[in-house]
Amino acid sequence: MTMIIKQSKPSVLTHQTRLGDDEIFMAIDPETKELLYYEDKVDLSQRLILLDKMLLVENGAISLHNDKQDCYVDICSLGVLDLFVDNFDYQHLRRHFVKGLLVDDIMGCKIFTHEIQSSYAARVDNFRSYDTISKDIVQRWTYPFVPDVRYLGNGLQIKLDREGIYKAPDVVQSRSAHIDAFTVLGNATTVGDNTKISNSVIGQGCIIGHNVVIEGSYVWDNVTIEDGCKLSHALICDGVHLREGVILEPGVIISFKVEVGQNIVVPTYSKVSLLPQPSKQDSDEELEYADTNTGAIESTSMATVMNTSKLDFTLGTLDAKISGKPELQGSGPGYIWSSSEGGTEEECRQSIAPIPAGKLLELLQSKIYDNNAPDQDMINTPASGELLPDSESTFGDGDDDREYVDFEKEVEATFQRGLTGVEKENVILEINSLRLSCNMEQADCAGALFHSIMKQALVAPYSCKNELYANAIKEIIKWGDLLKHYLTTADEEFEVILKFEDICLGTTRDFSPLFSNILTFLYDKEILSEKAILSWAQEKEGADESDKIFTKQAEQFIKWLREAPEEDEEDDADD
Repeated sequence: MTMIIKQSKPSVLTHQTRLGDDEIFMAIDPETKELLYYEDKVDLSQRLILLDKMLLVENGAISLHNDKQDCYVDICSLGVLDLFVDNFDYQHLRRHFVKGLLVDDIMGCKIFTHEIQSSYAARVDNFRSYDTISKDIVQRWTYPFVPDVRYLGNGLQIKLDREGIYKAPDVVQSRSAHIDAFTVLGNATTVGDNTKISNSVIGQGCIIGHNVVIEGSYVWDNVTIEDGCKLSHALICDGVHLREGVILEPGVIISFKVEVGQNIVVPTYSKVSLLPQPSKQDSDEELEYADTNTGAIESTSMATVMNTSKLDFTLGTLDAKISGKPELQGSGPGYIWSSSEGGTEEECRQSIAPIPAGKLLELLQSKIYDNNAPDQDMINTPASGELLPDSESTFGDGDDDREYVDFEKEVEATFQRGLTGVEKENVILEINSLRLSCNMEQADCAGALFHSIMKQALVAPYSCKNELYANAIKEIIKWGDLLKHYLTTADEEFEVILKFEDICLGTTRDFSPLFSNILTFLYDKEILSEKAILSWAQEKEGADESDKIFTKQAEQFIKWLREAPEEDEEDDADD
């Protein structure tokens, strides 16, 4: 069997991938790509993993990874079908089947891995993966499987506008409605006055009233949202009716045909359905990915929960509420499903909503504490890299460069999450945790973040340097405050200038003729200080001519900076 995997470094704070899955540890033969070890439920509190010593004895070299994502796409031989016939009680494909084969010496079966690079493969098995994959589709990472390309049963001709806005035919949009980037509007949907929709997907036949705010949400077909409603990172199924003034807090899931009464606030991570939550699960029908600790709890009627919270949610008579009948008299029957045994911990990890800043801060503080109190008995093994048979082998001088490149990629991945609607505070927490885990300096964060911002400027199309300059200015204005967070000293600003030089001399040479213009703009926006720019220019004075390309380009600007203080002193003397 061959297992399809791809590169996907998990968060150093939450230890989960961008799809909401737990990080996976794999041991792979670097030559044959045979899978030697697989663990998707690591006890992170121990801060170590245990490997069978025979792995090291029987293999000349192995690579340990925690930066791979299991795509859950397997290419199998016919013998795999026979294994499933003989072992019909498999409940989990990875924990029972894959791990069983890895420790089975009798069958002699082998599992290999194939890492995809430019292709796309992912599985939806929780709400976070639904959100992430949906955003990838809207942002065209899955091309040609994107909304505006007709394929298979997709018969509608959806139009792609600028900034990733998709509109199907017969959309009726008020002139005063504001549709932001990466939003999809389905066929025959109506959007009312002063309504704002951003980073969301709206299905077909929806009626959206006036003064509605929808952010980072998914609204399926034939949904009615009355005036003044606010939706934040929520999922609304077919046929739902939200009365006037309803507020859905982050992570809310509203199931099919539920009606929510006027001015109701549905709490964070609530799941509302017309059906009561089952009291137990039938293990034979359990989903392949369901955890064994996902015990269902008797649900409470939505009316009862809302009344307990002193909210006016009129669903019917008190007798009906207490009896737990699936249908309640009145305007809006519904039940709030209870959380699993993992509680809000699992809810925030696998929700459509971003993980709250408070939770990330808590994880960051815990990580700082762990770093300050290391376990002396723990063997520091690289998370990803070959274990060579020669125990005296050491890393070369280039290892620091490799570590910084990896760190820069992680910062870019974190920045990309910020593009999808993650709060700036959460991005800062993620980058800070990366800095701690990778043992980097504040200046390294500044340089890596600036590189990510400039790469984003290349995403929008441009046909000349003026258009590229406009793209760069737009991104710098948008993310300038985030960059300033890491520019507290002139040394950190100096690092940004050096990074800009590397960018212009590296793979993104399109910025080279714009170096002086962008440097001036960074100064005007008080992102770079006069001191940092002059220090950079002074250091270049003794350099080779080949290293003075950009100081010569910015010569007039540097001269102006040097003369400006003298002019100020002359003005003061005249006064």
